[in-house]
Amino acid sequence: MLLDYVALGLLVFVALVLFYGVIVIHDIPYEIAKKRNHPHQDAIHVTGWISLLTLHVIWPFLWIWATLWREDRGWGMTQIKQEQSDLHHDITQLNQQLHELTQQVAELQNLQQQQQQSQTTPNRPPQSTEGDA
Repeated sequence: MLLDYVALGLLVFVALVLFYGVIVIHDIPYEIAKKRNHPHQDAIHVTGWISLLTLHVIWPFLWIWATLWREDRGWGMTQIKQEQSDLHHDITQLNQQLHELTQQVAELQNLQQQQQQSQTTPNRPPQSTEGDA
């Protein structure tokens, strides 16, 4: 008889732990949203309760929805566009500098070739013609 009461108490305890455990687990996205000061935290909280009725199918999407927002950068879409624009501007400047440097190198090579040619050609004294003397 005592074992029956222990088994019944254990069964009630496990049922309560599972019941409250499911509720706590389904409030995780809401807690994340609340911590991040998410603009849709009320909607995430309500959808968490609705996910109990849908057999937890939408709960992973709630988690993603709650973690997408960060207070310092919002949704993050505009910052990525700004970073891409900055990178494009930097690449354009680097290409321009590379073009200028290649032109300078080509000019220096031409000067070097001209100097080598002037050094390799011997200076010939002017030839006198027979009529000059």
